Order: sequence, then C-alpha cells, then structure tokens
Amino acid sequence: MRQPDRREFLALATAVAASAAPKKNQSPETVVASLYKSLNEEQRKVICFPFGHELQSKVDANWFITPKKIGNYFNADQKAMIEEIFRGLHNPEFADRVMQHMKEDAGDFGAYSIALFGQPGTGKFEFVLTGRHCTARCDGDSVEGAAFGGPIFYGHQAGPSATEAPDHPGNIYWYQAKRANEVFKALDGKQRAAALLGDPRKEAKNATVALKSHHEGLPVKDMSRDQRELVKKVLADLLLPFRKKDVDEAMKLINAKGGVDSLSMAFYKNLDIGNDEVWDVWQLESSNMIWHFRGHPHVHTWVNLRT
Repeated sequence: MRQPDRREFLALATAVAASAAPKKNQSPETVVASLYKSLNEEQRKVICFPFGHELQSKVDANWFITPKKIGNYFNADQKAMIEEIFRGLHNPEFADRVMQHMKEDAGDFGAYSIALFGQPGTGKFEFVLTGRHCTARCDGDSVEGAAFGGPIFYGHQAGPSATEAPDHPGNIYWYQAKRANEVFKALDGKQRAAALLGDPRKEAKNATVALKSHHEGLPVKDMSRDQRELVKKVLADLLLPFRKKDVDEAMKLINAKGGVDSLSMAFYKNLDIGNDEVWDVWQLESSNMIWHFRGHPHVHTWVNLRT
C-alpha cells in the first residue's frame, strides 16, 4: 500500500483534528457535550456526578468542586474546550478581563477545577467551574427557574495586598461599585438614611445567597424617575460581564416580579475602606434576587436569581 506523502499526511492530520475538536462559535452547552464525550473512564469517575448531587448547587468564594485541577488533569484538547466553555459564558468584550483576573488571583486558569452533573445530550446536565473568586455554571436551562444555572460567585483581588486601596486600582469589577455609588449620591437625606445601613450579611457559603422575605435598604419604587434610571444602569453594569443568553434570562426573571421597581438597594457603612464614604459594600435585593457586592477587603460578589 502506498504511504501518503507529506502533503497528504498533513491534510489527513488536519481533518482528524478538525473532527475531534469542537468548532469555534459553538454554544458553551455544545462544547460541554464534546468535553463529556472526550473523557476517559478514570476522568468520568473523578469529575462526573448525577444531576441533582449536593455539590451541584454549592457556591463559595474559594473552593474546588473536584480535587483535580484543569492544568494537570486534562489533555490539551480538553483544556481548550474547558476554556472555550468558560469564555462562552461571558460577554466576548469582557472575557479577556475575566481570564486575566483569574491569572492574577490563582496564577493560571489551569488552577481551577470542574465537575459535570448529568449527561449532556441525553437529558439534564450542568457544567460547574470553581476556584478562587469563581463559581460559574453552564446548564442549558436544565436547572429550572434559575438564572446562570444557580447561584454564582465572582470576584477579584487586584495586586498583592488583600486589602485594596479605597479606589480599588486595577480591579475589573470596581466599575460596578462606582455606578452604584452614583445612585447613593443622587439620593436625598431621607432616602440616604433608609439606604445606608451598618453591617452587611455574613459571607457563609450558600447562606450568603439566601433569598429573604425582608429586603434591606431603600425600595427602588420609592425613588424618583431619574434615580430609578440610575439603578437600571447599575443592573446593566452587573450583567455586562455575562453572555446575552444569561442576561436575557436574568432580565426575564427580574421583570416577572415587577422589574427594577421590585428591587431594594442598600449600602453598608461599617466596611468602608479609607472612610471615604464611597461605599465598598452594597446590594440589590428582591423576593427572587440577591446581588451582593462586597468590596472589602477586595471584591467578592454573590448572586442568586430565580423564580
């Protein structure tokens, strides 16, 4: 049998690689299915769980859902797929900033871990990535009534000091707090008294994202039209890092409960870095949402939005 020449060999190798690797611009859910198919039996025993497993809904500031790290447990194609999934969960214009902060926070994207719940392509499934300052999910709407596939966490420590300077230089999420403080500056004295509280909720894993019947702070419906428009800008900034599909789902859930007027906004004075009255800790809250931004000592953000 004639051996293929170099040109034929390269063409064959290219074709094989193209068939094995996921195509660019596929949805993250499609890439999750490709990743699942690529796993060997040992890998499946380590990172695959039944849908509904207790680990699936856990959220925290710094944790590893499975003991194996991306960088030293998966082959090159699998690592590329995992990064493609994660990038695909974000606004393309924001994804590079997220990847950069993960390098600053953990040294490398490979320092994070993943798990798969259920089986993509045959029913309900969810991909979860965790590590320092990250709990992210991709579920293909398998988790009913929840934006982002369930509670998520994002954050960033910019620079070597755990306690950032009052203006949080280099923190990719501080722009969200700056926008929130524009709302506070627009409030009158009576409104500020209602919105500004002492201590925020404690950081305690899933308890941090618990939805409550009592909502702290100033109801947005009690704000003027101009003030409510500023709150809408805050909400847009909070959603900016994420892909359109998840943004649309989040807004659908918010609007189902009355839109921005259903929210309450609170600021917390007892964790004010630099005592500059630029509030580092604040939140938006409603009966079906908590978006808790904790900028002390650096940024931790806890999110839960569901029906």
